[in-house]
Amino acid sequence: MSWTILHKNGLQLPQIGWWLDPSRPVDKAIVSHAHFDHLAASREVVCTPATARFMRHRLPRKRVEHRLPFGQTEPLTPDCSVTLLPAGHILGSALILLNHRELGSLLYTGDFKLRQGLVAETCATPRADTLVMETTFGRSHYCMPPSDQVRGQLQDFCRQTLAAGDTPVLMAYSLGKAQEVLASLAGLEAPIMVHPQIAEMNHLHEDLGVTLPPHRLFDDRELAGHVVLCAPAPKNSAFLKRIPRPRTAFVSGWALDRSTVFRQRCDAAFPLSDHADYPDLLCFVDLVKPKRVLTLHGFAADFARTLRERGYDALALSEPNQLDLGLQ
Repeated sequence: MSWTILHKNGLQLPQIGWWLDPSRPVDKAIVSHAHFDHLAASREVVCTPATARFMRHRLPRKRVEHRLPFGQTEPLTPDCSVTLLPAGHILGSALILLNHRELGSLLYTGDFKLRQGLVAETCATPRADTLVMETTFGRSHYCMPPSDQVRGQLQDFCRQTLAAGDTPVLMAYSLGKAQEVLASLAGLEAPIMVHPQIAEMNHLHEDLGVTLPPHRLFDDRELAGHVVLCAPAPKNSAFLKRIPRPRTAFVSGWALDRSTVFRQRCDAAFPLSDHADYPDLLCFVDLVKPKRVLTLHGFAADFARTLRERGYDALALSEPNQLDLGLQ
């Protein structure tokens, strides 16, 4: 027997009656992290304590919460146990490791990265029979430069922009990436203002024990000489219109694409990512040593094909597979 995995509005595991990261409400869900594309108002959830805290803020609903610390194994059904391990994506993000008496082990990554960040925990690499992994950057040209190098470039952008009399505006998603960017500005010696949505997430991080550089809530009356941190927004947004002479920078792994500055209509882009890049994806598979790999999101079919070329039994769950037929 092997695991049956149905991909529709998340991942359904009918053999045990649980879902992984459903995008619509279900009875029983294991949630890898608190980004909205992995959340739903499910009746009963298993997640880490940090994810539970973010969920209560972002999706306030009545639910049964099983807050499972990293590394602690608990029974999920009479035949199956669950263990949550750090995924390295954002604070509290988890790899989900299931061990079934008959079906063997299944590891679901959710979003993850092996590169060490400044805010999220270090990603684990457990062994598993079946690996279900996200492959956002599953093509070979997505190779992130060293994070310290990108952090230095971010600080240089801020210094040069301030020296020119403009306001540096760094755009990053409010949960996870914004805190990583803020931590990357430590030692900048320039005051920092943050959008109210980011301020809320910062408070939660600090309550969970994360130390962030000094910053204050955005106030356009005292803006001169400040760096501004906000979520991605178009240049004609009401928020950016409150900033005279803004110079915007988008912070994302997609900055590796030359079209990103044009598509985001920003002045600069910096490839600081909270997802595994292509080398990390390959390394992770080699460390987990699965018998079977199922890929999700991004370039899932491309990466599954790469794994088959490397001798793995691999298929894409989230898009059609184009299987290569050898012609003699």
